[in-house]
Amino acid sequence: MKKRDSVRVPKPALSAFALALALAAAGCGTEPVESPAAAGPSPAAATSTAPSSEPAEKKPVPKNLTFAGTTLEGAKFDAASLAGKPAILWFWAPWCATCASEAQSIGDLKDEYGDRLQILGIAGMGKPSEMKRFVADFELQDVPHLNDAPGKLWKRFGIVQQSWYVFLDADGEETYKGYLDDLQLTQRVQEMTA
Repeated sequence: MKKRDSVRVPKPALSAFALALALAAAGCGTEPVESPAAAGPSPAAATSTAPSSEPAEKKPVPKNLTFAGTTLEGAKFDAASLAGKPAILWFWAPWCATCASEAQSIGDLKDEYGDRLQILGIAGMGKPSEMKRFVADFELQDVPHLNDAPGKLWKRFGIVQQSWYVFLDADGEETYKGYLDDLQLTQRVQEMTA
């Protein structure tokens, strides 16, 4: 098992920091300098520049992402948060040897493609304590995992055995469902994030 020794700054945090630096360098956030020609009030100055109170137009949530659940840590999770990027739903069980052999690949894919791909583990057929231990043993804390012990999501997606994947495109459309070995999994991820 690969150890993750170094402390990593999440890529979104680095991107936000770089954007903040770029905006600061461009003078964004500073008071505007008034030119002598614009000393008097103008019609544009009389209009409000406050943000519009009208809500932004929301895209409808894809049908495959209209579910919610509870993470293994007890937090609420809304699958609508997966919309806009390709996603992998990984259905696993804590006692499954195949799932254990694929866990490292899931962690590696999250590390390498996490900025372009969503991964959601959906754990079933086990006790919450066993599911938590599985995640800890395989260092998968960076991937959200839902507790689906009753099997509602497994049934919804037609999962008939553990360690199956459901691939969704950025629009939430299912593009693949079934088993993949590590090589096939990596190949599909490369194709969907190219």
